[in-house]
Amino acid sequence: MSYLSRENSNLPDELWNQIDSHVIDTARNVLVSRRFLHIFGPLGIGTTSIPVDDSDNLDEVIEEGFITTKGRKYVEIPTIYEDFTLLSKDLENSQKLGYPIDLSKAAYAAEVCSKKEDQFIFFGNESYGYEGLFTASGINKLKKSDWSTGENAFSDIASALELFSIKGVYGTYALILSPDLYMQLQRIQPGTGLLEIERINKLLKGNVFFSSVLGNNKAVILCPEARNMDLVIGQDLTCAYLEQKDLNHSFRVMESILLRIKRKQAIIVFD
Repeated sequence: MSYLSRENSNLPDELWNQIDSHVIDTARNVLVSRRFLHIFGPLGIGTTSIPVDDSDNLDEVIEEGFITTKGRKYVEIPTIYEDFTLLSKDLENSQKLGYPIDLSKAAYAAEVCSKKEDQFIFFGNESYGYEGLFTASGINKLKKSDWSTGENAFSDIASALELFSIKGVYGTYALILSPDLYMQLQRIQPGTGLLEIERINKLLKGNVFFSSVLGNNKAVILCPEARNMDLVIGQDLTCAYLEQKDLNHSFRVMESILLRIKRKQAIIVFD
């Protein structure tokens, strides 16, 4: 029996293919963090933990015949999921009349699961000790000006890039914004004939993103090179079969992921 337990459903392969297509297509449209983070994996559902190194402090310690690694810890890769149900009578009716089954619930579950992934990457999970890009201890913070006026946004971002240079953080940079800040940049900058977002896009070579899970008035700029951070994937986003209850079929959209921050100096949050 496979981990996803699909063989217990007695559902046709064609239906599973349609469910997989809805889940993957929805995730591609919703997920933001995978657009700038390097992917490590998928490693398989059996990979339950992985080392997380602090690159600035990583060293092998040897003392009196005892060797250990400083700046390394092993962290469990958590599972994120969202369940949905398909009614047996809908499946039967679809097969009888020959029209496609409505898989909106599968797409919605994939959307919720994708948002949970981004939420986890940006803010971690304090209850279980996981850090996110905004919440990790030891990251850089810069005071944010009013981005709705003047060239404050451009100046703040330029200051962040200068700080990266001082810290010796080089590579590709990415800016992630809450939707309200992103919309504040959709205005003509006086004297330039350019939208503020166009100037910033040129500065960051197009690596500007926004995500609804950030809420309001939040921005972070990163150097998301693989040596600084990555996204570990155990089980990539997929759909498993849970059970048939009250004649209806229950499914689980799931994945196992972990954000590894290897160098916290590669993150600047605008406060």
